[in-house]
Amino acid sequence: MVVRFERFPIMRPPFGGIFDLERNIDSLFRGGVADDSSMFASGWSPAVDIAEHENEYLVKVELPGVNKDDVKITLQEDVLTIRGEKKQEKETKGSNYHRVERSYGSFERSFSLPSTVKGENVDASYKDGILTVTMPKAEEAKPKQIDVKVK
Repeated sequence: MVVRFERFPIMRPPFGGIFDLERNIDSLFRGGVADDSSMFASGWSPAVDIAEHENEYLVKVELPGVNKDDVKITLQEDVLTIRGEKKQEKETKGSNYHRVERSYGSFERSFSLPSTVKGENVDASYKDGILTVTMPKAEEAKPKQIDVKVK
């Protein structure tokens, strides 16, 4: 499986949201809209595992704290796109935050898929903060057992 170009941050750069700013500027040139709050908010990218099994591909995405209704999955021209938003909790009166480390905001992950994926049978489930996308392989992509005949 080939992963389309995207950043895989291992650690936060010392300049904070400079990559988020770059992403938002790129979005503007692609016709997207960025408002002041998203331009400088710290973005995040959920962790993803992709596995290939005999009959299917499995994509697991960590989305703790994300409502399933805030996640959209599309499959178009052999590209699986998972986008959504992790909304920040409203501050409660009388709370004094000493540290805020959890990330919030919009995310989008896209992956190029082999043409052997049966797009009409893609299934998605969400449990305990893990989104699982199951993509069955087409029959021609599955390994076939060939019996050897003795003559």
